[in-house]
Amino acid sequence: MDDFHRDTWAEIDLDAIYDNVANLRRFLPTGTNIMAVVKANAYGHGDAEVANTALEAGASYLAVAFLDEALALRKKGLAAPILVLGASRPEDVSLAAEHRIALTVFRLDWLEKAAALYQGSAPVYFHLKMDTGMGRLGVKDERETKQMAALIERHPHFILEGVYTHFATADEINTDYFSYQYDRFLSMLEWLPFRPPLVHCANSAATLRFPDRAFNMVRFGISMYGLAPSPSIKPLLPYELKEAFSLHSRLVHVKKLQPGEKVSYGATYTAQAEEWIGTIPIGYADGWLRRLQHFHVLVDGKKAPIVGRVCMDQCMIRLPGPLPVGTKVTLIGRQGDEVISIDDVARHLDTINYEVPCLISYRVPRIFFRNKRIMEVRNAVGRVGTNA
Repeated sequence: MDDFHRDTWAEIDLDAIYDNVANLRRFLPTGTNIMAVVKANAYGHGDAEVANTALEAGASYLAVAFLDEALALRKKGLAAPILVLGASRPEDVSLAAEHRIALTVFRLDWLEKAAALYQGSAPVYFHLKMDTGMGRLGVKDERETKQMAALIERHPHFILEGVYTHFATADEINTDYFSYQYDRFLSMLEWLPFRPPLVHCANSAATLRFPDRAFNMVRFGISMYGLAPSPSIKPLLPYELKEAFSLHSRLVHVKKLQPGEKVSYGATYTAQAEEWIGTIPIGYADGWLRRLQHFHVLVDGKKAPIVGRVCMDQCMIRLPGPLPVGTKVTLIGRQGDEVISIDDVARHLDTINYEVPCLISYRVPRIFFRNKRIMEVRNAVGRVGTNA
């Protein structure tokens, strides 16, 4: 691992991502397109690497949150269609058209301004977002929807490529509100004078639970990375997902504490007997949060508790015995028979699994594996090196 110079790294199993997409491809009805959601640096996994893998496995479209994320993919050589799911500025319509990036439109005044500003000749692709009950982005009014569709039809370079909505509760056992939103979407589609080529409403949860309600495209996000959309529906998933993200470090210092000696800021941990303490170079600036005090990691195939407060760049663990400096420590992943999953970390943090890999910062290099070989090593914002 000569391409980076710290003893903390994340490993991204691209074979797991490939299998998750390929299994979905086989599961979905014939003719259903897969939009791979790679926003937020592919949920912390690595945008271009995940995007390329998903496309190879059967996805045909990509989705990001912001225009900057789409442009970054274009600069990395991704030529597949991309949809920006979030709000963009009307002043940036020309830039989106130049790079063949589809924008989400959800307000008439935004569309009117974009039409007034656009002087180019390249087509501008739009997906109309309808708010069926998420209460975030989306048009809700029939009259406004019809005016937007009419404006797009009148503008020579504007193309309404898709229409979509987003479910608020597809990952919950109770499906009443999901059904309400789905029926609402069906009604709202009737507002349009024509149905665009792409209609999509299903996120990962809806895709895996209700594939018959997916229309002709699904948005595959959290489950592409091997994670269930929620603990409650995990037993309901139609096939096993393969978790792609693991996190590792190494012992950089080992010391013996005597009874009464203390560890870290605030002296919140006191050794009760002779104890071996190891220091690992990861902390809250890396996304390994202070709230992970009292959680555990894996070392020498055993659980080792995190003792004392997590520092900005380091944290300390109680070792099962004297171990050599350089011993591998697994924070997320498997050692022997023991496993720490992203769900385990999320449960300790009282949050959702989505948040955990997104938290792991650019300071932590990502190592990408494909066919059990290191494909690439880079940090979260730029390439460090390759070792094919």
